[in-house]
Amino acid sequence: MSNTGGKVNLLKLSWVRTSLIFGLVFLVVGLTVIFIIKFFDMSKMQFLLNAKSFVREYGFIGIFFMTILAGTIVPLGSPALVVAAASFGLNPVSLALTAATGFTIGMMINYFLAYRLGRPYIKKKVGVKELEVVTVLWNRWGWVLYVLFGVIPVLPVEFLALVCGLLKTRIQTFLVLSFTPRFFVFMLLAHFGEALGSWVGLI
Repeated sequence: MSNTGGKVNLLKLSWVRTSLIFGLVFLVVGLTVIFIIKFFDMSKMQFLLNAKSFVREYGFIGIFFMTILAGTIVPLGSPALVVAAASFGLNPVSLALTAATGFTIGMMINYFLAYRLGRPYIKKKVGVKELEVVTVLWNRWGWVLYVLFGVIPVLPVEFLALVCGLLKTRIQTFLVLSFTPRFFVFMLLAHFGEALGSWVGLI
């Protein structure tokens, strides 16, 4: 590949661009909904009260399974899900723990699929060029790159789990560095969601 020896532009990778686009869409839609609820005083409308009741009853199990999917390669927007769930009154600490656990399980699925199925599987999932670029980045930065992707919500750390599985990195390190950054991020987002829910009158 011609550019492996020089600088690597992450924005040229299709899976990074897709994640950034999804993140931007979730942000715009979320902010639009929030301001509509706030400025039209819709927080006491029946459908939102029903939604609050549903989230409080089934929210944790729903977040758990959705973040498992988000930890694979399903673009569900787990950060947005955490903010939304917290805005309806779910406990931030329990929510962050649930989401980080689910996300880590999803990452483990990616890891073991790549571990067992190897390079042909990953090429099919992310493409030959993308795999080469990520391999170059991994050889340069290693776990630092993984943690960086883990703490920036819009970056697709789930794809790096495939590389970790392909390279057969230590599973103990993989699990710790999959869970810890996401737990930290989800804690911040959950507290933000709680404050947001209080501001718009949902809590």
